[in-house]
Amino acid sequence: MTSQLADRLAAVRSGIAEATRAAGRSDQPTLIVVTKFHPNQLIEDLAALGVRDVGENRHQEAQQKAADLGSLDLTWHFLGQIQTKKARQVARYADVLHAVDRIRLVEALEPIERDLDCFLQVNLTDDPARGGVAPAELEALVERTLISPRLRLLGVMAVAPLDEDPRAAFARLRGYSERVRTLAPEATAISAGMTHDYAEAVAEGATHLRIGTAITGNRPVTG
Repeated sequence: MTSQLADRLAAVRSGIAEATRAAGRSDQPTLIVVTKFHPNQLIEDLAALGVRDVGENRHQEAQQKAADLGSLDLTWHFLGQIQTKKARQVARYADVLHAVDRIRLVEALEPIERDLDCFLQVNLTDDPARGGVAPAELEALVERTLISPRLRLLGVMAVAPLDEDPRAAFARLRGYSERVRTLAPEATAISAGMTHDYAEAVAEGATHLRIGTAITGNRPVTG
């Protein structure tokens, strides 16, 4: 375990606490440490430092890590886009899906044999190629998710566009969360905020933060 890792984790935890106080909130957002491209040893070190929520973006890498590190009692968050044909495989090891973005994906998850928490990813841009359901189609996706027997809808997720003030983007996401709660009052969670914009996300009600580099350091160079 490196002292640098412990220091970076402590600094982020302190920053989250400060952002939470500044927002006048009494709750504490869940910190998900994004560990994609990093080795198993780093995840073991994080677990020793009290981290219980880790996030991965790539199916094959996530599947292997979850298998290798099953004894650590971690909650595995799958943050990446999910191919419909791989949905059931992801559902075997992931505990939480953050990027449910289309009805076809919900349908592909229907045969799974375990309960699974999920967020609906909303596209905060006008580019349909970006991940996420279009806001106009959000209610239809909510309704379809609610009747899926194994999926438990936690709330909404989004990535702030790079060309926009993140606070404004997350304010829109908060509005989408309110729309979801008219259909699913218990779906109060908001997954938003990364290394560079988590304070703005906290200010707009984020309950789950996805933070990588600020804690893990730069990704290992791969050849």
